[in-house]
Amino acid sequence: MSAPSHLVVAVDGTSGSGKSSTSRGVAVRLGLRYLDTGAMFRAMTWWMLRAGVDVRDPDAVAARCHEPEILSGTDPEGPGIMVDGVDVGVAIRSDEVNAAVSHVSVVPAVRTRLLELQREVIGEGGIVVEGRDIGSVVWPEAEVKVYLTADAEARATRRAAETGSIDVTRTRESLLSRDRIDSGRATAPLAMADDAVAVDTTGHTLDEVIDRVVALATATEERA
Repeated sequence: MSAPSHLVVAVDGTSGSGKSSTSRGVAVRLGLRYLDTGAMFRAMTWWMLRAGVDVRDPDAVAARCHEPEILSGTDPEGPGIMVDGVDVGVAIRSDEVNAAVSHVSVVPAVRTRLLELQREVIGEGGIVVEGRDIGSVVWPEAEVKVYLTADAEARATRRAAETGSIDVTRTRESLLSRDRIDSGRATAPLAMADDAVAVDTTGHTLDEVIDRVVALATATEERA
């Protein structure tokens, strides 16, 4: 399929539901760019920790969130992300960042700053964007909106495999805690857009999920 250059595919959902792998696979399949908005929040968190900011103090985080220069790559086969010229693609996946990112991401000033950057990257489209509020807040006009879910056990097993953890139970509790924080935050909470298509990835292979999203994009193009 050759997708129209303006197409925006918004992929939202919970942690461990397969957003990243699905989004990158769809972008490769459709020849589109790719944006991981979660990596941007992690990058901001990494910078805050490096700068010695108390991430549990919303005012302290808000006061400095305009300082770092965050540049997101858009190649689905190797997107990368830079903070003040430093490649932080690996560093933002550390346990330290994992434990702090929810505190930083709930700060309204952080979300406003990163929302501006996300919309700049999306620009005129031609991109698959993954996150938690893409279809509802970041780009409500997206032509294709998908909300990925999976049962807690499947999500925990996947995430533990990604991180090399042997404690699936602890991983599961961490994911559920993140869900509660993201769903309950005042600014841009985790929620499925009214016009999004829910896709339960439990029991499905990655290729099957990618096929489903690509089919939705193809149908959208045909209706255009």
